[in-house]
Amino acid sequence: MSGLLLVIIGSALLLLGYIFYGRWLCKQWGVGEGGETPAHTMEDGIDYVPAKAPVLMGHHFSSIAGAGPITGPISAAGAGFGWLACTLWIVIGGIFFGGVHDFGALFASVRHGGKSIGEIISANMSVRAKRLFVIFSYLTLILVVAAFASIVAGTFGVTYVEGTKELTAAGVANAQVAMVSLLFILIAIIFGFFVYRKGAPVGIASVVGVIAIAAIIVIGLNFYPVRLSTTAWMWIVGGYILVASVTPVWILLQPRDYLSSFLLYAMLGLAVVAVVMGNPTMDTLPLLTKEGNTTPVFPVLFTTIACGAISGFHSLVGSGTTSKQLDKETDAKPIAYGGMLIECVLAILTLCAVAHAYSFNGTEQAFSGATAIFGGGIASMIDPSRGGLYNVLYTLLVLTYSTFCLTSLDTATRLGRFMFQEFWIDASKGETPENVTGYKKVLSNPYVATVITVVLGILLGMNGYGKIWALFGSANQLLAALALLALAAWLGNIGKKNAMCWIPMFFMLAVTIASLIINTMTQIDLIKAGGADWGPWVQAIVGALLVVLAIVLAVEGVMTIFGKKKAAK
Repeated sequence: MSGLLLVIIGSALLLLGYIFYGRWLCKQWGVGEGGETPAHTMEDGIDYVPAKAPVLMGHHFSSIAGAGPITGPISAAGAGFGWLACTLWIVIGGIFFGGVHDFGALFASVRHGGKSIGEIISANMSVRAKRLFVIFSYLTLILVVAAFASIVAGTFGVTYVEGTKELTAAGVANAQVAMVSLLFILIAIIFGFFVYRKGAPVGIASVVGVIAIAAIIVIGLNFYPVRLSTTAWMWIVGGYILVASVTPVWILLQPRDYLSSFLLYAMLGLAVVAVVMGNPTMDTLPLLTKEGNTTPVFPVLFTTIACGAISGFHSLVGSGTTSKQLDKETDAKPIAYGGMLIECVLAILTLCAVAHAYSFNGTEQAFSGATAIFGGGIASMIDPSRGGLYNVLYTLLVLTYSTFCLTSLDTATRLGRFMFQEFWIDASKGETPENVTGYKKVLSNPYVATVITVVLGILLGMNGYGKIWALFGSANQLLAALALLALAAWLGNIGKKNAMCWIPMFFMLAVTIASLIINTMTQIDLIKAGGADWGPWVQAIVGALLVVLAIVLAVEGVMTIFGKKKAAK
């Protein structure tokens, strides 16, 4: 099978899904029939700030993408799943699962004053269900912070040739990416200052910003004085997200995410050019599953590829930050539904990169690690000789990868802060962080909530994302099922059709509860065998807790929805 043909067919199906299924969803839900969005009615200059659609699209996509649509397909291929199995899940999942989930979460939040999924559950189910969901979501966000912080630190951390002070080839590449990433944050702050405080035209500022991005890439390739270990970068990343997640969105979040969207477009463009030039064969990967593979397609495939098909983290982004910046309701479809489907395209392109990278298996040019497989696979399709052009392209691709991770980190920490505060506040009683007293006053303080979130995430991620990725994937997908449950409850309460939520919701519940149970049993076996470090203990305890929380929430949600339907008859 030709990789180019796969991309063409997959992209065409996703485009048709956006046009026709997306239009149908808008009609069923009444998108565009509401008044002003919360970004206008509740504007505060910090979290509620209206943003133009292209700017908000940059923030939303950069936040939801992270490493997911890249790491997921690479991990799925490594687990022995075939290119057809992965592609079918990406396309079908994106159109009918992830697209509905992302679009619905954003739209429901907008109609609830920019409130989170937890508050939507409180309003449409019960306060108890909301508290359980907040606990579940917060645990998931801690896993997001831990996993992505570990990935970023690993991408930035340098290594030296044994016994010398000379950097290895990987160490040089990491130092270059780290330097460019630091400079990228600086130009994002400058961009935000001139656009949001000095009124600079977005068009002109965008041109200057793109030129600045090109300049810092050149600087980063030739000047990289920042050479730190992975552990040092973990703490630096922790300090960065601590500050970034409490600053007003116009200072860093909006401008950085908008500028990073150009890196995204460049990366997508490079990947398309690479597939056209290299036209990789997909035959290096199995069709459905590798011969002799003992890893079950159900449920593992559907939790391994998350962000490229459906991801619960997206609902937290849509209802946590994007809904507070949406200029008008009609922007929700291109930003949420369209953003999800673009992510699917990226996941398919990643499969092509994996297939090409696997053609080097067993040779001295073989790629190792998710970053190298993705960046090296695409760059080598354009420059097979791996010369100077390859190095530039590889740095650009890895920079984009790390930028997405940093964006997701910032957003996840901000969302974790919201969730931690929300747990102690009962909005139905008129409570706010400003009017509560006692321990609630302390624990709902934004700085206290942020510090607790960052410390827990960084400590958990210190031993590498590999130890928690399986748990993160399952928890993330289970969060998607619960978000769909909240969406179905709300739509039913306001008299709108919610049938489009049922199949995705029940399927993801079955997939992820089964996956969590399997993973928890595996960790228990490791503990019984002895010699296991803290990893299996954490996964077993958190996994069991997530299963219990999910089952209780699912039962209460289904009883609420069907109970109201029965009462209405």
